[in-house]
Amino acid sequence: MAFQKPSHTFTKIHLKGLRTNSLHILFTLSFTVFINTFSFAQELPKPNTSIPPKQKADTTIVAKDTAKVAIDSLLNQPVNTKQVDSTQQDSVKEEGFLKDIVTYKAKDYVAINQKKSEIRLYNEAQVLYEDMEITSGVIVIDYSKNLVYAGRIKDSTGYSQKPVFTQGANVIEPDSIIFNTNSKKAIIFNSVTEQSGGTVIAERTKRENDSVYFISRGKFTTSENLEDPEYYILMNRAKIVPNKKIVTGMSQMYIYNVPTPIAIPFAYFPMSKKQTSGIIFPSFGEDTGNDRGYFLQNGGYYLAISDYVDLAILGDYYTNGSYGLRLESNYAVRYKYRGNFGFRYENLLNSERGFPDFSQSTIYNIRWSHSQDSKANPSSRFSASINLGSSQFFRQSINQVNLANTLTNTLASSVSYSKTFQGEPQVNLSLTATHNQNTNTEAINLTLPTMQASMTRVFPFAPKSGVKKGAIHNVNFQVNTRGEYRISTVDSLFGKSEMFDDAIAGMRHSIPVTTNFKLFNHFSASVNANFEETWTLKTIRRTNIFEGETSEPIDINGFDRFLTYNFGASLGTTLYGMYDFKKEGKDPKIQAIRHVMRPSISYSISPAFDQYYETYDVIDADGTTTDQVEYTRFENSLFGAPGNRFSSNVGLNIGNNFEAKVRSKDSTETEPKKIFLLNNLNFSTAYDLAADSLNWSPVRITGNTQILNKKMNINFGMTLNPYALDSNNNVINTFNVDNGGSLFRLTSANLNISYSLNNDTFSGKETDEETDQEAERRAATANARTDDLFGVSQDFADQRLSDRAKDKDKEEPEDNTFYNYKMPWSLRLAYAANYTNTRRQDQITSNSLMFSGDVEISPRWSIGVSSGYDFLNQGFTFTQLRFERDLLSWRMNFTWVPIGVNTSWNFFIGIKSNLLKDLKYDQRRQPDRQLGN
Repeated sequence: MAFQKPSHTFTKIHLKGLRTNSLHILFTLSFTVFINTFSFAQELPKPNTSIPPKQKADTTIVAKDTAKVAIDSLLNQPVNTKQVDSTQQDSVKEEGFLKDIVTYKAKDYVAINQKKSEIRLYNEAQVLYEDMEITSGVIVIDYSKNLVYAGRIKDSTGYSQKPVFTQGANVIEPDSIIFNTNSKKAIIFNSVTEQSGGTVIAERTKRENDSVYFISRGKFTTSENLEDPEYYILMNRAKIVPNKKIVTGMSQMYIYNVPTPIAIPFAYFPMSKKQTSGIIFPSFGEDTGNDRGYFLQNGGYYLAISDYVDLAILGDYYTNGSYGLRLESNYAVRYKYRGNFGFRYENLLNSERGFPDFSQSTIYNIRWSHSQDSKANPSSRFSASINLGSSQFFRQSINQVNLANTLTNTLASSVSYSKTFQGEPQVNLSLTATHNQNTNTEAINLTLPTMQASMTRVFPFAPKSGVKKGAIHNVNFQVNTRGEYRISTVDSLFGKSEMFDDAIAGMRHSIPVTTNFKLFNHFSASVNANFEETWTLKTIRRTNIFEGETSEPIDINGFDRFLTYNFGASLGTTLYGMYDFKKEGKDPKIQAIRHVMRPSISYSISPAFDQYYETYDVIDADGTTTDQVEYTRFENSLFGAPGNRFSSNVGLNIGNNFEAKVRSKDSTETEPKKIFLLNNLNFSTAYDLAADSLNWSPVRITGNTQILNKKMNINFGMTLNPYALDSNNNVINTFNVDNGGSLFRLTSANLNISYSLNNDTFSGKETDEETDQEAERRAATANARTDDLFGVSQDFADQRLSDRAKDKDKEEPEDNTFYNYKMPWSLRLAYAANYTNTRRQDQITSNSLMFSGDVEISPRWSIGVSSGYDFLNQGFTFTQLRFERDLLSWRMNFTWVPIGVNTSWNFFIGIKSNLLKDLKYDQRRQPDRQLGN
């Protein structure tokens, strides 16, 4: 077997625990000198140039089978092969070269050459010394120099049985190795080191000790193809300190073995098992649309504060003076809670100061998400989901991260704490603060907070054991309390003292009493009564007015209350119908249709609470009272005013669903397949027995279904009014059919259709449905849609906001030479239409189609589009074109918004791995923004 400098067949070194979280420092434009270059350590003696398969005359073959001897005994006396017992191990250890026993074995033979003080082991050789182990095809032990040589076996198929060097947690698999048992130094040829997503390939590595390695002509890459990496960074010399750092000399990037001008004189790589703080390098470009000049975006510093929390401080800067700030933090404590926080602020200048078109805008956005582990505390829970800020933030923001939220028109937040007090009965308490903001009207509604307390149902007449039977046993009651402090304000007053001027507070206590029972075994009946008391801290008073004046309420601060009550009952049943299409001797495709109908009738009665109502006079110029107007001091109460009108209502409701049994396409299936024709079809209306006119309420019809193998969802609804309109389009107490019209008048209707399909939709293949968590990750930022109908974020450089891209990188392309016969694609459609005709408008208020699709034109090329068409306004909605190219270790993205106020484009090419994510080229054109005053 030839023992020579190994060929370029790469193997692996596993240095467990070696990590680097800041390898992206390698190719930055600014560097700090950390160390000077260092000299490569002195080489150990080189191995013998040849190991012949046949032994020399002075060589003694100990055994063909496995042999075990103590090397220190060989250093002091000759070996008599007849006295060697392959089943025994000499444990005698004398003071000398070695500190411990060296144990070795081999499958084919162990040859001892006393003249050269060598021991040769051939085929599945193994040497054990202290915490060091070497296994290889061939091992040569030179006990006169305390050296161990290990190499591969060469046969007709190439090389086999590469050396495996193990010491402690470090495992090395090189082509060959020379190890000094005294100094524990080693020289390793053609080694491959895997560390935290990157790989270091070195022609020659010197192990100084278990904590220092020197590398000569090392290559660093994140490519999976180590035989022919698409790129690598060539390091002339490097020093590795496991779990601490890597220091390199001159380094240069190569792409497919072609050198590039990207080179640096030295670099420092901090390495740690923990998260590491470091610089986040920005993207740069020019904003020509709004004359903001050149810019740097999303650059800053990452702080690894602890194992439980981190913080990224990012900023944007434009040469015209505009700037932005972003704070992003994640935190987690295992089995307790996790969450993230984000703050975004932008100070935007349009044009230059002193110019007539100069304008300035300050916008911000705050996001916070917190969830508690269910195992942390079963009796209490805290959660938060906050998204609030300037109403125009997503429309005016010029950071590409926010592009996917441009069409967001609602911001919503909720922070809640709940506590359960165990016992009989159980008491539940919750505190919730909510926020709802309309970005179109800039109206903001807050509750700070809402307090709710409830007691579980109590059955006072139920038996202590056994089943509850009849109306008496099922009598139960609850006690519920709800208190709120509500604020209604606008964006311009948010955060100022004026927002509290019109705040209102109140509390409501309710005691519902119910029971239920069966009638004639087929009807379910229930009876209920509800008692409510409302507290308020502010009432009003009105004074007499003259004709033509408006009575302005006068606020009265102080506690007040009112009590209301109502009663009700309901009766319902379930009816089943089946139509069988089967006939003797025939097996139709549709075998049966099943109809389930759930009719119910309800009755409710509520008295008039006139005691809470007063009047004020309308006086003419002569002082005569011409009219009296009724009002209640509780009309501005948080929970509404008590009713002053007797109500006696009968409600009717019919719920339906339709199913069909069809013959399965699979001939091996014996049972028919059940499909839904209509998931539900509901009709509801009411009749007021106490009303003098307009006794019937409009009929409301709603329904939904799923067709095309449940790929298309259809939801619809309509409102039908039985009463006619007069010449002024006001509802009159005359049925529409008696006024020369139809039985009902269609006053409103809505239709929503969504459809998702791909290349497997019509092939009969079943595809896995997307989970809720995967759908949420499709949103690039908070409040983005869970689909991509409104486009995706264009900040491809920020991997922390590109989970979708990460998941896509994990997908392996199909290995098929004739790939073009199958072109994977997907398409998502959403249609919405609304119609209103309340006062003879006969108007379609909205009518739009949104669509988004992707197609892979090759295993690594994909294109996509998100757009829509507004049929009412006859124009396209937000349109985005996407082009993606998988370049193995690299990726390329290009997005283009060709039309609209968000016209922009973005080109990106960079390395996928987070280790070198800042090695990239990013160019973009910012969208034009019209800033408000």
